[in-house]
Amino acid sequence: MIAIISAGIAPGLAILSYFYLKDQYDSEPFYMVFRSFVFGALLVFPIMFIQYVLEEEKVFDSGLMLAFVSSGLLEEFFKWFILIVTIYPHVHFDEHYDGIVYGVASSLGFATLENILYLIGNGLEFAIGRALLPVSSHALFGVIMGYYLGKGKFSLISEKKKWILLSLMLPVLLHGLYDYILVAHELWPFYMVPFMFFLWWFALHKAKKARMIKHPV
Repeated sequence: MIAIISAGIAPGLAILSYFYLKDQYDSEPFYMVFRSFVFGALLVFPIMFIQYVLEEEKVFDSGLMLAFVSSGLLEEFFKWFILIVTIYPHVHFDEHYDGIVYGVASSLGFATLENILYLIGNGLEFAIGRALLPVSSHALFGVIMGYYLGKGKFSLISEKKKWILLSLMLPVLLHGLYDYILVAHELWPFYMVPFMFFLWWFALHKAKKARMIKHPV
């Protein structure tokens, strides 16, 4: 059990540490980052329950709807809502890059607990695959969500709604596409590899842009 928990926590901790340590101007308080991580983890249980009900009641009868609504919209909306309520108005959210730190923390809290539960149920042999795909993809969705929340936080009033809406919709679309590749294609690795390369490139590009902004604009 200790090995499973360690394997479940390690990839999320490594990715979170990477993005946290990249905050080169004013690192966020550890307790704030940890709180976002915990809030993200607590989302696992209500989301799993809702997804279970949707599946049992056969609300969605197509892989497309399951991917984009039951997974993409449901999971990313709750993570986004937590950030909007607990982080967006907070005084410590005072730089563009901060949105990325908190977005990654929340997403990895969710991904880490989900990963531990999956490994407990299915075995340690899935640890590497889970680290490379679900855990890292959740982190990257969090980067993108946090980047656009930062844009919204420090933009002109007339542009705030646009960026905040994009901070939700783009992760939803990317998450939905990720799940759709898994459920709809027998040869899913041939689609998933370029998709993950693109996701890493896109997220790291946005993180670099956010780090270059020293003062809110």
